[in-house]
Amino acid sequence: MRQNPACVVAVQVNNRAIAPVGRMPNAMPHLSLRAIMLRLQLLIVLLAWSTAWAGNDALPQPVQAALRQADIPAGHVGVVVWETGKPGPLLTHGGALSFNPASTMKLVTSYAALELLGPAYTWKTELYTDGSLVDGVLTGNLYIKGYGDPQLTLERFWLLLRELRSRGVREIRGDLVLDQSYFSLSDADPARFDGEPRRAYNAVPAALMVNFNSTMLRLTALSGGVAAYADPLPPGMRLVNKLQLDNTPCGEWRDRIDIEWLPDNGNSRLVLNGSYAAACGEKSTAFNLGDASAAVADAFGTLWQESGGRLAGSWRVGEVPASAQRLMVFESPPLADVVRGLNKFSNNVMARSLFLSLGAVRGGAPGTTQKSADAVRNWLAGKGLHFPELVLENGSGLSRIERISPHSMAQLLLAAYSSPIFSELESALPIAAVDGTMKSRDKDTPLAGHAHIKTGTLEGVKTIAGYVSDKAGRRFVVVFFINDTNAAAGGAAQDALLEWVYGGR
Repeated sequence: MRQNPACVVAVQVNNRAIAPVGRMPNAMPHLSLRAIMLRLQLLIVLLAWSTAWAGNDALPQPVQAALRQADIPAGHVGVVVWETGKPGPLLTHGGALSFNPASTMKLVTSYAALELLGPAYTWKTELYTDGSLVDGVLTGNLYIKGYGDPQLTLERFWLLLRELRSRGVREIRGDLVLDQSYFSLSDADPARFDGEPRRAYNAVPAALMVNFNSTMLRLTALSGGVAAYADPLPPGMRLVNKLQLDNTPCGEWRDRIDIEWLPDNGNSRLVLNGSYAAACGEKSTAFNLGDASAAVADAFGTLWQESGGRLAGSWRVGEVPASAQRLMVFESPPLADVVRGLNKFSNNVMARSLFLSLGAVRGGAPGTTQKSADAVRNWLAGKGLHFPELVLENGSGLSRIERISPHSMAQLLLAAYSSPIFSELESALPIAAVDGTMKSRDKDTPLAGHAHIKTGTLEGVKTIAGYVSDKAGRRFVVVFFINDTNAAAGGAAQDALLEWVYGGR
């Protein structure tokens, strides 16, 4: 039997449980005034938590029914519905409690960045040399310094190299030197989160990173088996396809594929094991390339050669010397465009890069997660928003320790609604039944097209947060957090709440 969190209350300091608070006695004989006051304070804490974890009477009946169907206790969810412009919420349940928000934490990072950096902010990638350029020959090293561009895709990296060629460089008689000094990460282990280092969502951000440090794997079911393609595939790597075709339902097809990266003295192999359902047809998925610098060097070597360029030396990581001459600057799309891709498709490495950029810009290079967390907290305080339960690790929600309450998330979204950058933030959110992570939800319902919702999913976590316009045109902030072992089954309850808000309650 699962324990309801209302049964045991613990006082916490820095996320560490200090002591449980049990039932208070009916009488307090022989106690000092200080002891009586302490017990009264603990009673207030207990009453506050008991109220927050009250039964599901406040929840709409369709939501209650969906939670029962999913076997999710009402005490494991937090809900806030708040009409914009109103002094208090229309509905709250567990709103004051601290939850793991999963990817809805990207709303905090995106909103902070849009206000602190501005919608027109761009990242730059700089190219330098310590040599000379004569008749198309660069005698010396080529340095590429990254500043955290989260959208330096393979196509845009090709444009960067094309611009270098257009400036007359065709041969580099020196090394390629990659400057990653703008960010500093104390723990860059891609396996840290869940032991799956090759999953694309576990890619570690870097100041200079190409194509989200991932490659795309495409699978096609054929009559004779499964065809597999990977692009870009690092030079010297061989794709070994051992997938078996079967007749099972497509379902969670990614979970049935095991991707192994086997190094072999410069001739590594990408081995695919497992099965693939014929019913899946053609699908694609991304996987993490690992070392961001090596991936940049591989992409440079391939694209530079394809463009007719030559590189005489090898590559290495290093900083641009003070005496180097700048050759060119390549700029990213504006932040307003970047947050759209980041939130529509919940791109974790983009969010983490944006979070680190906040620290570097506001706290000075190199950007660190601590500087970023400080920048966000100072920004919130300046707006009069006090979220004592807030825990920030990397700003993406890909974390087991990040925390925020539904009430705080609702306050954040209400503040954003009154901000000059609201249109940029709202346009970056997935639209119900239309695009992004909400594309397949709420189809063929009146809600379709009337909700801008950020979603979040981890094992044991399912969350939504965003804006709903009801059929009368009123705007509501909606937050629905689920932290439970059966959270994956909670989508129906969340959709029921969204439909309840749209339908006028």
